[in-house]
Amino acid sequence: MTKKEIEERKFRPAREEADDAAKQAGTPQTQSAAYRLAFQDTEFLLREDLRPVRFQLELLKPQLLMDEARIESTFVFYGSARIPEPEQAQARIGAATTPQQRKIAENLAAKARYYEEARALARIAAQYPVNEAGCRHFVVCSGGGPSIMEAANRGATDVGQTTIGMNIVLPHEQAPNRFVTPELSFQFHYFALRKMHFLLRARALAVFPGGFGTFDEMFELLTLIQTGKMKPIPILLFGKDFWNRVVDFEALADEGVISHADLDLLTWVETAEDAWQAVQAFYEDSEPPAC
Repeated sequence: MTKKEIEERKFRPAREEADDAAKQAGTPQTQSAAYRLAFQDTEFLLREDLRPVRFQLELLKPQLLMDEARIESTFVFYGSARIPEPEQAQARIGAATTPQQRKIAENLAAKARYYEEARALARIAAQYPVNEAGCRHFVVCSGGGPSIMEAANRGATDVGQTTIGMNIVLPHEQAPNRFVTPELSFQFHYFALRKMHFLLRARALAVFPGGFGTFDEMFELLTLIQTGKMKPIPILLFGKDFWNRVVDFEALADEGVISHADLDLLTWVETAEDAWQAVQAFYEDSEPPAC
């Protein structure tokens, strides 16, 4: 809606009504929770039977803000929140106090190079040119947390570009990494809505070694494409040794629970350059959609 349309509409804006409601005299009636405007009543919105409304709000808010930012497509990064950046890897090994802790620290340190690969790939993707209509493609998007997610957002800021972070409320304290663009820093309550927003605009997706969350997000995407619920996009798996150790993809096909053709949904890469070349090859004969 344009400014002129807003000015000419017949009904007063909700914001003005809310301001007037706040000025009302204090009486037993106006001070009752029942009298609050429904959209300003937090306790009402948090009721169990308002869950469908909260679903709608959580779907709509990021959608509108990304529309306003002219973000037409994204390059999504999945990966562990525990892999250290190279400068911290040795310090974590030194801080280990038991043989088991040391082994885990060494395993994570061996994956530290993926921090740099994620950062490098994000730098490349973030420089994709804005089209004549002002639409932006391959905007870097991560879960907004540390490690691989931080590396992705950091790579975009390295080249002066905005970048998306999609955090989720967790029982332990956590916050968006400092490289997420504040105006594109989103917080979710529902995992399902967060995962939907990861994929709604995704034009490519890079998956780095990770744990339960990475598995969950990756396999949901594979299922959506396998079942025809979503059009194929490049799914770039970094770390073939890691993935083949923790998931026997060939065995799944040999057992008949997936098709051998399903394995073609995965593209194995080890470097940012390999990943970007795979994306270019995938879209070789097509242009990004216009706004």
